[in-house]
Amino acid sequence: MKIKSTLLGLAALLVAGMVQAQDFKFPSDPAQEAKARELNAAYTDYMSSEQYIEATHPLHWLLVNVPELNPSIYQNGTKIYDEASKVTTDEAQKRVYQDSVMALYEKRGEIYNDEAKWIENKAYYGYQYYKGDKDRLAEPIADFEKALELNGTINYQLTAAYFDLIYRNYAYNQAYTGEEILAIHDKVNKMLDDAAADGTDVSSQRATLETLLVAMELIDCDFIENTMGPKLAADPTNEALADQIFKYSVQYKCFSSKSFLQALEIKHAKEPSFSTSQVIAMRYIQDDKLAEAEEMWKQALTLAENDAQKAEGHMELATIYAKQGKKSAARNEAKEAANIDSSRTADVYSMIAGMYMNSFNDCKGGVSVIKDRAVFIAAYNAYQRAGDSKGMAQARAQFPSKEEVFTEGMQVGQSLSTGCWVGETVTLATRD
Repeated sequence: MKIKSTLLGLAALLVAGMVQAQDFKFPSDPAQEAKARELNAAYTDYMSSEQYIEATHPLHWLLVNVPELNPSIYQNGTKIYDEASKVTTDEAQKRVYQDSVMALYEKRGEIYNDEAKWIENKAYYGYQYYKGDKDRLAEPIADFEKALELNGTINYQLTAAYFDLIYRNYAYNQAYTGEEILAIHDKVNKMLDDAAADGTDVSSQRATLETLLVAMELIDCDFIENTMGPKLAADPTNEALADQIFKYSVQYKCFSSKSFLQALEIKHAKEPSFSTSQVIAMRYIQDDKLAEAEEMWKQALTLAENDAQKAEGHMELATIYAKQGKKSAARNEAKEAANIDSSRTADVYSMIAGMYMNSFNDCKGGVSVIKDRAVFIAAYNAYQRAGDSKGMAQARAQFPSKEEVFTEGMQVGQSLSTGCWVGETVTLATRD
């Protein structure tokens, strides 16, 4: 292309002559002004015809000699140098063009102080150029973090690129602790949550984030318990850390750790619910903290949202009371569970029957064999209500014999009080 004789270039000069006088800062020296106008038209002509490498030459002169000419030389320049880097087959020259893109953004920021407008673009160019260069990964990461500082967020479409840089910097340079990576991961997820709340489909970005996180092999139950747990123990007011521990404990099925329980207790204190009460109470039972479990299930009953949850709460209290030897209280809670949810009737009366069966030694007076064995008749009746034929047979085997009934001067069919905590009236029957 012959610049001075190009009709398109001349047309550009003529049109620009009226506008550029106001928008462009051409040199005051006439010769320099003429050259700047000529080369400005030339590089835009080359760009329009997709001759990007050729466009770099006049553009370079403008950038060096009239750097404040107009923001357009930077806006167009990043595209030109980027496209030139894709065209050239010379690897060294490719990197020169790529570095020029980054340098243009830096220079533009110095002159126009408009970094917030383009910092995301610079970060993404840096991601494309340097993601395979372990020594330069920190540069685009810094640009992404600058974008967060200036704008409070980054475009959801760039989140995967940002976290990929974090992954690479960790893999190549061990640049972060596990906790730092989790904090970044949560920060990026929050951005995706905000985008999703506006109706944007962020499933692809989320999938990439989780794939990268798993690939880092940071998190397992030991990491949660031994690395994150002590930090929460030292600072139990750290709700963000508690949320992390809870989230990852659920994700990686680490339910038996002390740190999970502490995180859950913190979460429950802030947002109590039936489900959090339920899990905490179950953990207390595992640790044989029955009094604490009792109080938690009582609280769970106040948070229950339906009859099924209420019935479960009463049934769990019945189990705790039974373990504590509070048999009468256990029976009351169990019956309440059956009253609320009839589908629990079989379980309830099997439980009550079992308690009756186990009460013989506690309740026997040693005066009357018949009266002492009345608890087995009560157990039989409870097993019958539960529909448990095997339990009925076991209970019946403990009934008094006909000879024992005769010896004590009693009759089959007569009413008999069990006494003790069982407190039921039964009909005398024999095992034979």
